[in-house]
Amino acid sequence: MPPAKENHRPHWGKSPWTIDFSPRKRPVPESADFAIVGAGFTGLAAAAWLRRLAPEKSVAVFEAGRVGWGASGRTGGMVLAETAAGDLPGLGDVLAGFQKTLQTLRIDCDLELPGAWEIARRKGIPNSPIDWQDFGTLRVINKVPGGTLDPGKLVAALARAAEEAGAQIPEQCRVTKIEWGSPSVIHAAGRRCAAGKVLLATNALALDLTEMAGHAEPKLTLAVLSEPLRKKQLEEIGLAGGHPFYTEDLPYLWGRRRSDGSVVFGGGLVDADQSRDLFRVDVRKGRAQELFESIERRVRGLHPALAEVRFTHRWGGPILFRGNWRPVFTRHPRSEDAIVLGAYAGHGVAQSSYLGAWAAEALLDRRRLPPWGKLE
Repeated sequence: MPPAKENHRPHWGKSPWTIDFSPRKRPVPESADFAIVGAGFTGLAAAAWLRRLAPEKSVAVFEAGRVGWGASGRTGGMVLAETAAGDLPGLGDVLAGFQKTLQTLRIDCDLELPGAWEIARRKGIPNSPIDWQDFGTLRVINKVPGGTLDPGKLVAALARAAEEAGAQIPEQCRVTKIEWGSPSVIHAAGRRCAAGKVLLATNALALDLTEMAGHAEPKLTLAVLSEPLRKKQLEEIGLAGGHPFYTEDLPYLWGRRRSDGSVVFGGGLVDADQSRDLFRVDVRKGRAQELFESIERRVRGLHPALAEVRFTHRWGGPILFRGNWRPVFTRHPRSEDAIVLGAYAGHGVAQSSYLGAWAAEALLDRRRLPPWGKLE
């Protein structure tokens, strides 16, 4: 969340995704049964699910910028089945639950689930479709459940579903302070909102509000987009089938093909400064610029079919890690009526909506929180 002006935008480059929805302009409500901080995948899914399960309850989603303005609109759109720490006790079937959420809310986001490839610089499966040169020979070593979607379409559809169900989504309403109590008081855009229960779904952008500082590390993950590739090029590099990929060893590389034949490639992380404020990071210069140039050189060297490829977009997206790689999904340290959800460590595209719906049920006291989500 921006540290100063409400319309502040960080210099994180431009992602290729389009979010074609803007909620109706709303003032900060004086009260809400449920207040959600952050209008990304998690917050919007929770809002839509709350209104579906409890239409008599009021829901307000506070967004510092525009819907999908943070990590959700700046991801690569890779869909994975497990957390960054793998399958966790009681997590359930993320992909099935995610698809149920999409079906129930009537959301089309170009979801495709052909499976995802784990690739590595060691002996791969026979006739590996990927045979790239990148600090050794990269080959497919495993296929896991997963796929891709269009993040812009998902954000827009979730926001539309939440608003049509009756949730209010005031944009440009940065939450500056929360007075914890019964009710808690949300301070946003110079106004106050009394909230019965609160969900903090800001991921890496509000460690002060979530009190995750010291428990999780914010970074920017970087990605580039190639020009649309010809069908023959995609076949030669092994991406014609639409399988996203990620390395199991270092240096890290991940990516996915888009419907127009362009390919997203990602790799490298940029640290915030000592203030831990990602908004100070400018991807147009310094370490980020060097990493973008390195990623583009690596991609051109992967395969002869990519030697002359051009790139159309460079961008960074906020990402949050904690030491054990598990998501944070727990009660706020200062209130049993507040939940903190985030720190997906790059595995949040499907998981965030899935856990957002779970959080809605927990806020309604219909479901318990998992034991693995506590701050440690």
